[in-house]
Amino acid sequence: MARKPLGLPAGVEFIGQTIRIRFTWKGQRRCETLGLPQTAKGIKAAADLRSNVVNLAKLGVLDDTRYAEFFPNSSYSTTSSMPTFGEYAQSWLNGRDIVKGTRDNYLVSLNLYWMPVLSQMPMDQLTSAFLRKTIGEIEWKRSSIKRTSLQRLNPIFVTAVLDGLINRNPLSSIETPAPGRKDIDPFTVAEANRIIAHMYDTLPKSVKIYGALAEFGFFTGMRPGEMYALRWEDIDEQKRTAHVFKIVVDGQVEIRTKTKYDRHVMLNSRALNALEVAKQIAGIRSAQVRRQVRRSAYVFPPSRRNEFIQDTTVTAKHFDAAVDELAIRRRPQYNSRHTYATMCLMASMNPAFIANQLGHSVRMLLSTYARWINSTNDWSEVDKLEGALSGTESVQECPKAG
Repeated sequence: MARKPLGLPAGVEFIGQTIRIRFTWKGQRRCETLGLPQTAKGIKAAADLRSNVVNLAKLGVLDDTRYAEFFPNSSYSTTSSMPTFGEYAQSWLNGRDIVKGTRDNYLVSLNLYWMPVLSQMPMDQLTSAFLRKTIGEIEWKRSSIKRTSLQRLNPIFVTAVLDGLINRNPLSSIETPAPGRKDIDPFTVAEANRIIAHMYDTLPKSVKIYGALAEFGFFTGMRPGEMYALRWEDIDEQKRTAHVFKIVVDGQVEIRTKTKYDRHVMLNSRALNALEVAKQIAGIRSAQVRRQVRRSAYVFPPSRRNEFIQDTTVTAKHFDAAVDELAIRRRPQYNSRHTYATMCLMASMNPAFIANQLGHSVRMLLSTYARWINSTNDWSEVDKLEGALSGTESVQECPKAG
């Protein structure tokens, strides 16, 4: 609730960069935000308007039509043509064709940071100055949270401009924090081999499927959710490829990928070995009479009841145990994807090919893994320069002019 500065008339208060009045109509408490400046003239105009409205209400002649004339952008008015931010944001979100996880992310940001302040304000009264003040008053835990929240707010105003509700995007003049560098912390190839071997050696029977999953992840770079959703029908053994177009999200298989584009991942010898192990485990499962799910269409089914792995906690349990037992510094299993990417880059493979395998853009690949692009071949590049420099004079040996 806005605080009332000393000296303001009854029922008049400041809200953001403008003025709001409070009164009672039809037995209900109302508050209306006015497009008036916080100046002496603006305060007097607000007080006069409130006095007029209160008198008409007492006389019983303040009907819906008259109310809409006083407050054409009111959220209470049935004839208001300007929606509030809350109304517009909800209709904007309802009209988007997005998956549940993305929708939930928008809801978290909107409800946590923006709705408490903006929900009742008309869209055309949300100025850059007001939003800048609002943003400055929020206690952001991290700059990355601030950046993400602004990125989720911005398309609402972009669409409002396209819809003709507002003339310009009020966020266009507000600086968004620069993205922080991603902490890329891959396992080494030696660590990957030790983890895979340990899981194959120590996990019993069908539980070895998590070892096969680890090997497949280290040597394809696929995201965990993509591997969980991978079915045998997606594998082309003749072409040695895996068709990636599904992902497990919130315990459900969805026909999509993170980047919205499907891809065909080419399988090297280690990935093919993981598939052979998975086949052997499928045979073990089919022979277990007491097993509830004896056959699964998925390549890496969990060792227990479900047909496919539904979340990372199942796989992390076995992966982290192997890492700890081998006294390897613990990192998330997702980092096996980084291992594959850095391994390919250090082998001087074509960045465009690597990006396609990972489902990245080349730009993202190069910016994310920049410090791994250099390799032992870099010294051969320096040697090229040395060859070009042979026979040239050093700076000290250059004759002086004159």
